[in-house]
Amino acid sequence: MDKEEWAGRVGDVWATEQRRTDRTFEPVDKALVDAAVAAVEGIAAPHILDVGCGAGTTSFSLAARLRDAGITGIDLSPALSGAATARAAALPDGIAGRCRFEQADATVWAGGSGFDLLVSRHGVMFFDDSVAAFAHLRTLAKVGGRLAFSCFRSPKENDWVAKFAHLMPGGAADPHAPGPFAFADRDRVAAILADAGWQDARATALDFAYVAGAGDDPVADANDFFQRIGPVSRAIRELDDAGREALRVALDEQVRAHHADGVVSFPAAAWIWEARA
Repeated sequence: MDKEEWAGRVGDVWATEQRRTDRTFEPVDKALVDAAVAAVEGIAAPHILDVGCGAGTTSFSLAARLRDAGITGIDLSPALSGAATARAAALPDGIAGRCRFEQADATVWAGGSGFDLLVSRHGVMFFDDSVAAFAHLRTLAKVGGRLAFSCFRSPKENDWVAKFAHLMPGGAADPHAPGPFAFADRDRVAAILADAGWQDARATALDFAYVAGAGDDPVADANDFFQRIGPVSRAIRELDDAGREALRVALDEQVRAHHADGVVSFPAAAWIWEARA
């Protein structure tokens, strides 16, 4: 997945699907915000950069927890940064007034410096040159500033992908290529951060329920969601008619198998990373 996709079609879909994507990441957001709040403990009015801010949810969560924080969110997608700005306008002044958003490429953005904290919810796995990108982000932090971000662990630990792997086109992909699972390898990410000049990097494993369907018809909701967001949606666009139908049948079977207590949920696995500039 490249920059053009995030700046265009993919970002547009994620902006439209903000409520459902936030639902899938709710446990991740909570764990990441807990880590971020602990990282700036004792700082009276922390200066925070939200990298790959999406539609702003993590920024708003931080603003609610850190009542004197100033938060800047940047995202490559005009649709997502625009959605964050629009959502902020509907929030109480005490939150909205401390959050601002702009469309920008985090690998070159120079619109601020001296940040106490850089944070990202699943927004840093798409860099073409991860070492260069994290080195640039380090220049935006103050000396001793902190970094906290989340990313997925391996596809095999994330059932919402693993269950359909045998139906995906193209064979085995490069596990380190930019994409949702590029940072699954903890040792590789630790080396990237070290090479980029970050210190004391550590990762905490987070297991969570990936809620793909809810509401009046959770099965239909999950089937629709998977066909709009993530690896299944991409495969459906790339497969021929027969492959597409086989994937939709397999998707429905798995969705129904994971339907319980009014939701469709799959076991999922992430890392919460922390480091120091």
